[in-house]
Amino acid sequence: MAKTPGEKAMPRSRQFRMETTSTPPEAPSRRRVWVMFDRIAHRYDFLNHFLSAYRDVAWRRHVAEMLGETGCLQALDLATGTADQLLALYDSGRVTSGVGLDLAQNMLAIGRTKIEARGLTEHLSVRTGDAEDIPFEDNSFDCVTISFGIRNVSDVEHALHEMLRVLRKGGRALILEFSLPANRIVRSVYLFYLRHVLPGLGRIIAGHPHAYRYLNETIETFPHGEQFCALMQRAGFSNVAAEPLTAGIVSVYRGDKS
Repeated sequence: MAKTPGEKAMPRSRQFRMETTSTPPEAPSRRRVWVMFDRIAHRYDFLNHFLSAYRDVAWRRHVAEMLGETGCLQALDLATGTADQLLALYDSGRVTSGVGLDLAQNMLAIGRTKIEARGLTEHLSVRTGDAEDIPFEDNSFDCVTISFGIRNVSDVEHALHEMLRVLRKGGRALILEFSLPANRIVRSVYLFYLRHVLPGLGRIIAGHPHAYRYLNETIETFPHGEQFCALMQRAGFSNVAAEPLTAGIVSVYRGDKS
């Protein structure tokens, strides 16, 4: 941008600070967002691993570890995508059977192939289903998980009520989701990455820049930390807690059914 007469150039450090702490974007529509994910299904796993430097694998394992030491659990994984979280639950040794639900058919097809390749079809399955209208009876599962999907539902509180409904008494819900780091420096670097680096990488690798523009818009506008814990408590969960991981880039939320 050209300077007006007598105007001093703004230091680059200040430009960066202003850019990364500007007003967050408006929350985008969640309507039929699963269609967008279907379009990038063929590159979804690679991008998850590449853009997180494989931290996504560790995050999903951590979710499974938060189920405690109890074994032989029946699990429901919502917004299961390509079934990575469902497989991590099984690999923990705590879950003996599980179902993954998603609306994106191309994502489910990849998840189904993974399950079949490992010979786990007697233990795990995936099927079409909506987190806001879970097609199972009350008190059907010991644990319900959703990883990087809760911010994509249209009615978060209704989805939380649905999760509580299908949990058995004493069951646990675990929600893995992106959040914003509390440290101002880390937060500024992270926001710069989300707003300026991530969409470009999404365009180059997946051929779909909107998908990764949507990612940063939903991360910045979605409640996290104490705000999200309050939503879980209002839905009826007990023992609610949030655990930030990797400097707060993501958080795991826990809630039990009393």
